[in-house]
Amino acid sequence: AVSQPIHSRPQSSRPVLLNKIEGHSDAVNAAVLIPKEDGVITVSEDRTIRVWLKRDSGQYWPSIYHTVSCKYHKRLEEFLLSEDFNKMNHVKTYPAHQNRVSDMVFSLESEWVVSTGHDKSVSWMCTQSGSMLGRHYFGSWASCLQYDNDTQHAFVGDYSGQITLLKLERQTYSTITTLKGHEGSIGALWWDPVQRLLFSGASDHSVIMWDIGGRKGRTLLLQGHHERVQAVRYLQLTRQLVSCSADGGVTVWNMDTPREEAPQWLDSDSCQKCEQPFFWNVKQMWDSKTIGLRQHHCRKCGKAVCGKCSSKSTTYPVMGFEFQVRVCDTCYDTVKDEDRTALATFHEGKHNIAFMDMDPSRGLMVTCGSDRVVKIWDMTQVVGCSIATGFSPR
Repeated sequence: AVSQPIHSRPQSSRPVLLNKIEGHSDAVNAAVLIPKEDGVITVSEDRTIRVWLKRDSGQYWPSIYHTVSCKYHKRLEEFLLSEDFNKMNHVKTYPAHQNRVSDMVFSLESEWVVSTGHDKSVSWMCTQSGSMLGRHYFGSWASCLQYDNDTQHAFVGDYSGQITLLKLERQTYSTITTLKGHEGSIGALWWDPVQRLLFSGASDHSVIMWDIGGRKGRTLLLQGHHERVQAVRYLQLTRQLVSCSADGGVTVWNMDTPREEAPQWLDSDSCQKCEQPFFWNVKQMWDSKTIGLRQHHCRKCGKAVCGKCSSKSTTYPVMGFEFQVRVCDTCYDTVKDEDRTALATFHEGKHNIAFMDMDPSRGLMVTCGSDRVVKIWDMTQVVGCSIATGFSPR
């Protein structure tokens, strides 16, 4: 099992594929870049944990190949890697969950490991003693997790489409709030502690930015994927958001620009433009002797309108709509050509992306998924390459 170095000419403003790692016999659940090293650690459904190091030939070879005892792990295992990455020793086992573990975060500051699982729970454990400190249950599978070290706040996404914010303490916890905005299961979360922004990707093909630190609790809806979003990463230095979806789409969003919140959809029994009744408004249909119309919503103003009054579609990137959406005829006339200028770039990873990791200091990204392939990308042409951004040419 070795990698294939890719010799492709750099393309302007596009990810450059540097290497492909093949050799797993099942889906790769996670692949992370080793800081300050040309190496990748992978975890796969084939029950292996592998450490891949780049050799002089340009290929990545597995220096460690460890097989775990159970395919669907209900426990967390802690290992210690040697400095030369050629040996891995088991340290301790955490009895975290009664069903499959879905995500975990290790906090060096708190000396905690926080994890979520398909037993519908989040648990937090002490890394010094290995003992359980607390557990909280949800109504659905807990799918992904982020943790803020300073405040000990945990953000937990679940399969119902909700995100729960918890304040964790030793032996106790409190529920702060529940964030509702997605229409599908949460696939990925990313927390930026500097601006106090939470980003979530879901199976409804959308990304939402939650302004946790803002007094008004502003939310921004971003729609630029054709499939479920399974990985997100915010780059604080360049004010860019990278999101990846199951069809291999990689979208890079410019978040360093004024944006508008998408409006709430309004309720009405009749078109808020021509006042014709919708099909469930039996009384008005009877009184006016007309057939009820189907209801639509203008994505720009949120009004409930009929098909005749919303016959046009447009992109509106400032509100997060990078693809064409239905708008009412009145709003369509207010959208100028410059309003349609894209605020995101779109790229093809050309494989299922279930997990993504980035090293902004080197401009590197690694992606993996159900096709058993791990890809390493040079992202410097996409997310910046200058002293100002903290990147340096590779």
